[in-house]
Amino acid sequence: MRRILDLANNTLFVYYLVSNLIYLGLLVTALTKNTLHRHRLGSLRLERLKNSPFTPPITIVVPAHNEQNSIVDSIRSLLTLDYPEMEVVVVNDGSRDNTLEELKRAFELRPARLLYIPDVPSAPVRTIYTSWTEPRLLVLDKDSAGSKADAINAGLNLATSPYVCVVDADCILEKESLLRIMAGIFSDPSRVVAVGGIVRVLNGCQVEHGELREVRLPRRGIEVLQVIEYLRAFLIGREAWAHFNALPIISGAFGIFRKDLIKKVGGFRAHAIGEDFDLVVRLHRYLQEKNQDYHISFIPDPTCWTEVPSDIRSLARQRARWHKGLLDALWPNRDMLFNPHYGRVGSLILPYMWLFELFAPLVEFVGYASILVAAILGLLSHQFLLLFLIFGYAFATLISIGSVLLEEMTYRRYSDWREVARLLLYCLVEHFPYRQLTMIWRLQGLWQYLRGDLKWGELKRVGASAGA
Repeated sequence: MRRILDLANNTLFVYYLVSNLIYLGLLVTALTKNTLHRHRLGSLRLERLKNSPFTPPITIVVPAHNEQNSIVDSIRSLLTLDYPEMEVVVVNDGSRDNTLEELKRAFELRPARLLYIPDVPSAPVRTIYTSWTEPRLLVLDKDSAGSKADAINAGLNLATSPYVCVVDADCILEKESLLRIMAGIFSDPSRVVAVGGIVRVLNGCQVEHGELREVRLPRRGIEVLQVIEYLRAFLIGREAWAHFNALPIISGAFGIFRKDLIKKVGGFRAHAIGEDFDLVVRLHRYLQEKNQDYHISFIPDPTCWTEVPSDIRSLARQRARWHKGLLDALWPNRDMLFNPHYGRVGSLILPYMWLFELFAPLVEFVGYASILVAAILGLLSHQFLLLFLIFGYAFATLISIGSVLLEEMTYRRYSDWREVARLLLYCLVEHFPYRQLTMIWRLQGLWQYLRGDLKWGELKRVGASAGA
């Protein structure tokens, strides 16, 4: 028994040590890349991009399912973005509330006879609407297939621009977000095929008529912890992985894609649970198999503000769904794992996603159980416990603090020192007990997927405009 417990505990220690060392390497890479990006921003002339005749048009696709509380403010916000030529396609995905009625009332919609060619299959389209007051707005009303991916595919079929920007219906983009994210494409238009922007937490911010007036931290602790998670995931994880051209995901809340490439890979997989991760992995696969020179990039300053769950039940559903989506995307592409034909995607990022993302809650659960059994039997080594606390808790906490300080040193969104102090304070409790709760929710997601529960799951929302 002692040998088994020692083996389990030592495995957990090595796992945590390697995981945190990898994240430390990502932090150093992100710091370097962020510094270079800040210097590049100093020479960026957004007005030139805005007034240039060579700036390509963009179609913003907004899938909406039961979004009556926020849909009008969100669309108004999108229509005020600084970009020379764009259209907004809202896809009402079989909403059971008043989403479509709110859009009709706010934008004076009328049925239109427009050519709709279903290049990418989706659930049947009922009606296409145009607006009397806003010629750049199209609203597509369709039957629901039970997935966000299917709604996006219908929007792709109606899009007329070479680039497509997918934005969640409950999100708010800053005015220059499109210009800033497209700057990542202009830097190397022949290679850059997709770009992701940063997603930040809207809860607690002051919003008026779909426009962000003031950035504030949420009041609830469960929301503040998500602020730290988002900062770490985007400013460290995605920025660093993009540097190695191994970015595994562009957030479904805010990303730019070449429309022709999305169609070549068959659009979004209709029944994918994590459609954003699934699409990016399939883009990597397609481009690697075609031996094309490409880059999937991340730009840290174009900002999308999104409402995050404010209650435990909704957060648990979201995290379980995210982990189901992770497995749902990794399993169909398991043949890419350690396959040299897929370059660093197959040899670097996918092994990382399997070992340190998908299996993480299982390893942690077994590790905690072994520590508890060893403590009960009096076999727990004090030296092991000290090392575990240092590398499993203190090291991970320092990385979270590093992400907050990186945010403060570069973008200073939270200008009040008291809010920065709150963020740093919450870093101390993120890895205990919040991490253990997240572990349980992710295990629930694995179990749900294995027993065939692939439901999307509703989240409780109060509406973006209620963030004031």
